[in-house]
Amino acid sequence: MTKHMTGTREEWLAARLGLLEAEKELTRRSDELARRRQELPWVRVDKEYRFETDEGSVSLADLFGGRSQLLVYHFMFGPDYTASCPSCSAIADGFNGVAVHLANHDVMLWAVSRAPLSKLQAYKQRMGWSFPWASSFGSDFNADFNVWFTEEQQRQGGIEYNYRHSAWQLPDRDNPVARVAAMCGTDAATFTRERPGMSAFVLEGGGVVYHTYSTYARGLDGLWGMYQWLDRAPKGRNETGVWWRRHDEYDKRAEPSRGCRGATAGRENSRRMVSEQAFQRALFDVSALLFATSAAVTIVCSTSTKAIAGLLRVYHENDV
Repeated sequence: MTKHMTGTREEWLAARLGLLEAEKELTRRSDELARRRQELPWVRVDKEYRFETDEGSVSLADLFGGRSQLLVYHFMFGPDYTASCPSCSAIADGFNGVAVHLANHDVMLWAVSRAPLSKLQAYKQRMGWSFPWASSFGSDFNADFNVWFTEEQQRQGGIEYNYRHSAWQLPDRDNPVARVAAMCGTDAATFTRERPGMSAFVLEGGGVVYHTYSTYARGLDGLWGMYQWLDRAPKGRNETGVWWRRHDEYDKRAEPSRGCRGATAGRENSRRMVSEQAFQRALFDVSALLFATSAAVTIVCSTSTKAIAGLLRVYHENDV
């Protein structure tokens, strides 16, 4: 028997209608927030930025591709990474289908990362993506929009991210952030010098570019498609650990075994599952979790799912 509250269809309908009013209010508030975003003052961009793309070296104005609006996803993929941030990868899985619609509505969508173009192209091919992705390697673009910080800034103990200044501390080797950094082929300090975000720009007459909006951390929630679906699933996000992977890595988990060869594969998959379970348990044993969307977030160690539920989305779970 389920432990969840049950009721009749009439009771469900009454509760659903009450929730519907709250949903409509949230929609109205979201519409109002969208209007307020559009009313923000525009800031002229006078600095010259150069990007490497599949078509060669281009300027910020060139990224508009004949449109008047440009949306940039600040994709965590630093020059020292061997693979991109898995969370950014999960978000980017939704870009292919969206980009073509935006391009036909006067809006260009680009991902921008500091990794050299050759790394981006190889990873893009691996993931099967087609959306445009530019390298800002060697430019100040990421630093100027607060999604990259220097080693010196880390050593000095403070960075400005998500519109606030905060300290930074090196996580322990067994910290989840360090483990995710290892998934990207780097160490925690190098990994967290990159940060995720999204910025918007407009191109006016005479080729003048203006910066109109930027958001970071949980401000990216609406772009993370799988969470919009999970928020409507019966069990919601239902997270007790860092469960997501790059989309080509899920098939590396346990699969049905067939014969002797399958039994060997089954044992290997079982070991993977045990390792995965150990990793999940480790999330409850650490006394401090550093998230890449904030400089440092300290929590009291707890085995309570409720206590950690709001801190499980590595890189993107810091309140805006």
